[in-house]
Amino acid sequence: MKTIIQIVLWIACIVFGYLIYKSVTGPIEFNRVKQDRYAKVIAKLKDIRVSQEAYKTVNGIYAPDFNKLVSFVDTGKFTITQQRDSSFMRFDKVYQIDMQKDTIIIDTLGTVSVRDSLFKKDDRFKTMMEVPGAANGEKVEMKSAIIDKGGYKAPVFEAKVAKDIVLYDQPKDLLAKEKAEASVEQVNGPAIVVGSLEEVSTSGNWPPIYDKKTDQ
Repeated sequence: MKTIIQIVLWIACIVFGYLIYKSVTGPIEFNRVKQDRYAKVIAKLKDIRVSQEAYKTVNGIYAPDFNKLVSFVDTGKFTITQQRDSSFMRFDKVYQIDMQKDTIIIDTLGTVSVRDSLFKKDDRFKTMMEVPGAANGEKVEMKSAIIDKGGYKAPVFEAKVAKDIVLYDQPKDLLAKEKAEASVEQVNGPAIVVGSLEEVSTSGNWPPIYDKKTDQ
C-alpha cells in the first residue's frame, strides 16, 4: 500500500511539474511562434499596400480584387514626367501691352514597368494574397471603396488576415488573449490589418518592431 501511494505521489509530482513547466514555457513559445508568423503575414500586407498605392497613382482608385491588382503590377507602367518652369508673352487687356506670364511645363519622358519599379526581378507579388502557413489555404481578405470625407470622395482599401487563421494551432486561451490585445507594442484586435474602409489611411495595425523585421 505504501508503495502504491509513493507511485501515485510521484505521478502527481510529475504531472504538476509538467503543468508548471508548460505554464511558464507555453506563453514564451506562443510569442515566438506568433512573432515569426506575424512577420511573414505583415510582409505580404506591405506588398499589397505598395501595389495598391501604385495602382491608385495610375488609376485614381484602389484595385477591387487581387486579379486586377496582380495583373496591374505584372503589366502596368508608370509615366515618367519632368516639370520645368517657363514663361511666355501675353497681351494684357488692362495695360494694353504684352506682359510676361509664368507657367509650368510638364514633359513626358517615357514609361517604366510597375513590376520593375516595385519588385525588381522578384515575382512574389503573384502570391501576395496567400496567407503563409495557412492550414486550409486561406487568402488575405481585401476590399476597396470610395468614402465621403467632408464632401471629398476619397478612395480607400483594406487588407487583413484574422489571427485565428495565423495562429490556428496555438492554445485557445492564449489565442483569445491575443485577439483582445490593445497595446502600442502589440498587433491590436482580432486581425492583422493594413489600410481602412472608414478612414483615409494606408497604415498597418502592427508595432514598429515588425517593420524592422520585414524590412531587413
